[in-house]
Amino acid sequence: MPPATRNRTTPQTEQIREHILITADRLYYSRGINAVGMDALRNEAGVSLKRLYQLFPSKENLVEAVLNRRHGIWNSLVETAIATGSDTPRDQLIAIYDMLAHWFDEDDFRGCVFINTFGELGGTAPHIATLIREHKASFQARLAELVTKTGAPATLAHQLAILAEGAQTTAAIAGTNDAAHHARAAATTLIDTALATNQPQATTTG
Repeated sequence: MPPATRNRTTPQTEQIREHILITADRLYYSRGINAVGMDALRNEAGVSLKRLYQLFPSKENLVEAVLNRRHGIWNSLVETAIATGSDTPRDQLIAIYDMLAHWFDEDDFRGCVFINTFGELGGTAPHIATLIREHKASFQARLAELVTKTGAPATLAHQLAILAEGAQTTAAIAGTNDAAHHARAAATTLIDTALATNQPQATTTG
C-alpha cells in the first residue's frame, strides 16, 4: 500500500486559509460584512472561488472563522496588558484601558469588530450573535477574575466592562483615543471607590 499523502498539503492549506481570513478580516472591518461579497473576497485574496468555498462552505462560516481569529487576538491584547500592569490586580485592570488607548490610535481603527458585526448580522444570524455574546461574556469574566483578586464587589466587573465597550464605540465615532483616557479615569475612580467601600470599618471603643 502506498504511503498516505493526505496530510502533505496541510501546511499549504493552512497558509491559504490564514491568508483568506486576514483578507476577509481587513475587508469586513473597513467596508462592512454585507458590502463584501465572496467574489470581491476571491479577487482580493487571489484564490479561486472553488478554493474559497472548499475552505469556507458559506459566508457565515467565514465570518465565524474571522470572529474566532479576532477573539484570539483580543485575548492576547488583554493578557499582554494585564502582564504589564504591575503586580497588583488594581493596576492590571487599569492597564487594560491603556491598551485601548494604543489600539484607538491605530490608523485602521474602526471600532470593535464584534459590535460592528452584531449591528450587521445580529438580527439575522443567530449563531453569529451567540458567538459575539460569548466573546463579550468571556471578557467580562476575565475582568471578574481580576476584580475578585482586588477584593472589590463582583458588580465592579460589569461596570468596568461597560466602560470598555462604550469607549470602543465612542472612539470609533469620534476618531480619537480620548474615550480611552476618560474610561481609564472613570475606571480608576470606580475601582478605588469600590476598594475603599469594601475595607472593614475600624471599631472604636470609648
